Amino acid sequence: MKLYDELKWRGLIDNVSDPTIEESINNGGMTFYIGVDGSGESLHIGHYSSAISMVKRLKDGGHNPIFLAGGGTSLIGDPKPNAERPMITKEVCQKNMEAISKRVKELLGDEVKIVNNASWLLKMGAIDYLRDYGKFFNINYMLAKDTVKKRLDIGITYTEFSYMLLQSIDFLKLYENENCIMQIGGSDQWGNITAGLELIRKVHGADTKCFCLTMPLITRADGSKFGKSETGEALWINKDKTSPYNMYQYFINTEDEKIIEYLKKLTFLSVEEIKDIENKIRLEPEKRIGQQILAKEVIIFLHGLNEYNKALKISEALFSGNINNLTIEEIKEAFSNVPSIELDKEISIIDLLTEKEITSSKREAREFLSSGAILINNEKIIDEEKLITKQLALYNKYLIIRKGKKKYYLAVFK
Repeated sequence: MKLYDELKWRGLIDNVSDPTIEESINNGGMTFYIGVDGSGESLHIGHYSSAISMVKRLKDGGHNPIFLAGGGTSLIGDPKPNAERPMITKEVCQKNMEAISKRVKELLGDEVKIVNNASWLLKMGAIDYLRDYGKFFNINYMLAKDTVKKRLDIGITYTEFSYMLLQSIDFLKLYENENCIMQIGGSDQWGNITAGLELIRKVHGADTKCFCLTMPLITRADGSKFGKSETGEALWINKDKTSPYNMYQYFINTEDEKIIEYLKKLTFLSVEEIKDIENKIRLEPEKRIGQQILAKEVIIFLHGLNEYNKALKISEALFSGNINNLTIEEIKEAFSNVPSIELDKEISIIDLLTEKEITSSKREAREFLSSGAILINNEKIIDEEKLITKQLALYNKYLIIRKGKKKYYLAVFK
């Protein structure tokens, strides 16, 4: 299967600007780029799905990727569908771009070129901007773009409105300076990307050979945004922001109807391997083989085999209740997203449950205790007179409190 056909099979192509792009993708040798926003210090799993994985596939197919760091455009912000983006300082943006660039090279190799659009956008004068670029953009053309149309009813500032021009200038500059002839991005970027293509053709001629390609946005089964945890927090690809264990839990709970789509789009397993997994799922759906493979493949790519094994160990320990074998670091990782309670002295179980708002009242606390629904470090507590001391804590520090089947709290002795 040729590269373009495989990308189509994986569901990674939404729109293309020219059908001849198929031949160019199959032949290799193109320089292409994708823009990276600098509003955060880490990419999230959505970026991984639409940027990192696609860039790797094209790179492995013989193409030359450029990551365009948005040191200039991030100071403006791409218009959101329903509100203006908060602005960040130049210093924060620069710091974020340095952190993201480092992570990109860790994942894709030092040979991946990173260019910062601050090198031309921050040096551009207002008159040059209007004379050299603004004259090529018809207002009616800009108003017809989806990103702008969605904001017209509630209002859009000139600052946000101008984002399309800035992104178009990026494509033009990379075409002129780096011989970059293709821009890729998420399907929500189609308007901005094609505007850049039009600018190149207006400056260099209508027959200039350049391409645009967008990938469909990945969603969950209910249509909600992919990569958001149950609490609404984004899953980051930096392990200090989202632990491999929490990422493992996200993928292991993937809906059955989405698993093959995610395996195609997020892993680098071959077509044959994915078809084989699909057959196994069909025969034994209860084993959730697809979810296990998905979690393993993504975490190993992002964080390595050791981090995957650690996430698996934590998961198995919590499932079996054998938490006493967890190390201090594994406890911190496993319970980084649960409510944390600080203790500075011994306390009765009833007071612990009520004062720390684990239960709403002493009566409710007694009900949970009598029904055996309170566990501390996997030991069922039913004695209402039980005194909780530091000696009960793992490593004389941690109490893992479970209320019911799924609600966890981490109590930490000073």
